Amino acid sequence: MSEEQIQYVKKATMQMQHRRMTKKALLRRSVFLFLGAVLMSIGLEIFLVPNKIIDGGITGISIILSYLTNIQVGIFLTLLNLPFLFIGYKLIGKTFALSTLFSILVMSTGTYLLHPVKELTNDPLLAAVFGGIILGIGVGMVIRFGGSLDGTEIVAILVSKKIPFSVGEIVMFFNLFILGSAGFVYSWDRAMYSLIAYFIAYKMIDVTIEGFDESKSVWIISDSFRQIGEAILDRLGRGVTYLEGEGGFTGDNKKVIFCVITRLEEAKLKSIVDELDPAAFLAVGNIHDVKGGRFKKRDIH
Repeated sequence: MSEEQIQYVKKATMQMQHRRMTKKALLRRSVFLFLGAVLMSIGLEIFLVPNKIIDGGITGISIILSYLTNIQVGIFLTLLNLPFLFIGYKLIGKTFALSTLFSILVMSTGTYLLHPVKELTNDPLLAAVFGGIILGIGVGMVIRFGGSLDGTEIVAILVSKKIPFSVGEIVMFFNLFILGSAGFVYSWDRAMYSLIAYFIAYKMIDVTIEGFDESKSVWIISDSFRQIGEAILDRLGRGVTYLEGEGGFTGDNKKVIFCVITRLEEAKLKSIVDELDPAAFLAVGNIHDVKGGRFKKRDIH
């Protein structure tokens, strides 16, 4: 065989291996999205909804509307989240939109099937604690694997570009308004239980996805740095910086890619790097503050 033929065989073999790995990764993502959506259904229908306790965001609005109209909460969760699928597709990408759609459909089906099931406890404190734990783990799993079960963050990302507030602050204001509404719809003690459930769910999301910060720093070392950098620019719309590095063991010169992304973009960035160089070194860290540049103004394609 000639050198060109050998290189062609190596390339074809790597492509086949990558396809198998991609299918495995897709299956893994689907399983965890499914499990996360099911856990959220359990947290809602077995603990929170029967005890008149709400969560923040679209979920809280859906629970209140379900109580006022006597229509199952899963229907409102689906209808209210559908508009954000299109926004999420434009803002983050196709993979995010499909993952979100799959998760919402599983969650809605789960709430429908679990609706006739009797609640495990009538104690509102136990319901708030365990409902918050299960709900938070479920939402965290879905977010960690590239989806979303609530359109609040998508709206917050869009609004943050127009007003001088961060995504986290907008989400907090929005949720405080919704949780406060529980006092008028149910009673003020239920509103306080709802705050407990929301706080616990918030912390469990934090634990599940290992960091609730909106911004993350990314360091990538790869021989395919140029292709990866251009893909991040074209497909994520994020600026990258090429840094000079030196291998500690080999002494070889290395190019290091540095960029800052949002938490919702992390899954897509990892898929880009895995697609172009499965052997690349990738490090992702939380950032507590981002200042300067055009980070907040950059659109995501």
